[in-house]
Amino acid sequence: MTFLRRNAVFIVAWILFWILMMLVAVQDFMRNEHSHAIWKPLLWEGSSALVISVLAFVQLRWSHADDHLLGSPARWFARQARWLPMYWIAFVPLAFGIRDAVYALVGETYYHDPVPRLFLYESMKITIFFGLFISIRFGVQSYRALLDARLRAERSTTLLRQAQLQRLGQQMQPHFLFNALNTVSSLIWTDPARADATLAQLADVLRETLALGDRHAAPLATELRLARGYADVMAERFADRVDIAWQVDDTLLDREVPVMSLQPLLENVFKHTVERRRGQTHIDVYARRDGGELVLGVEDDAGKLAASERPGGIGLSNLRARIQALYGDAARLDLAPRPQGGVRAELRLPC
Repeated sequence: MTFLRRNAVFIVAWILFWILMMLVAVQDFMRNEHSHAIWKPLLWEGSSALVISVLAFVQLRWSHADDHLLGSPARWFARQARWLPMYWIAFVPLAFGIRDAVYALVGETYYHDPVPRLFLYESMKITIFFGLFISIRFGVQSYRALLDARLRAERSTTLLRQAQLQRLGQQMQPHFLFNALNTVSSLIWTDPARADATLAQLADVLRETLALGDRHAAPLATELRLARGYADVMAERFADRVDIAWQVDDTLLDREVPVMSLQPLLENVFKHTVERRRGQTHIDVYARRDGGELVLGVEDDAGKLAASERPGGIGLSNLRARIQALYGDAARLDLAPRPQGGVRAELRLPC
């Protein structure tokens, strides 16, 4: 969406406001000065409207990056206040320069207060106007962000229903259950205690999945329990062929993450790397903060990107669609080869 289309309502309201200001100025001039030289009040208000519009456009154009702070009003207003000195410095020379030039063209002189007093008076007016301007802008943008969040939530609900059907059908496919039960069956005769533990882990995975219900997000701690249960079952299946290390920042455990966001990344490694090789595969799973982002990652030391990111992959494509619905462009899923070999899958979410 272009800048003009995104701010169409605000621009129309701005134009109507200045038209109203000009009409009021003309009426006051005719009543107080008993003159029909209405070009003068039109020039006064028109020059103010032109200069402030240019300055406001500059502010709007270059402060768009602060929109992510709308949820923290104090920080958002503080960032906007940085633009106030620009209005103080630029308004008087530009607006009064236009007026002086036009008056000179018609052979008249434009009289105004001495420059120091003029700067002080106009700066006070500009400050009040600026406060009203950014307050209205905050309300408009907050309302727009609320509507966008509702739209994303509705899209997320639809995608979540599809994801729930895929969890036990496609993401947690029948062949996984079959192989897991085969693992339990083979262990019953050789290591009954280990077989019992594996079966309990499998039950925990299924129970945790069903307990999520219709939720589209859950605390990182819940997501990690599900991912660990899944990884433990798969590690039992592949015996000594996989080694998993977990590196989790405990201060992030209460942060909300998309449901079933780590499990597809792990499944991708087991399906496309561990199953296809005989040697041991080392897997690192991590959760950390990177600036304003929460990073969930799974990387291995033996995978190949061409095999990992197949165009029709249900798990990863579904995950990408869900994070787009939940967070828009503020989140992303990246797959990239590691310089030392293997593949890194990283999910970046706003934190």
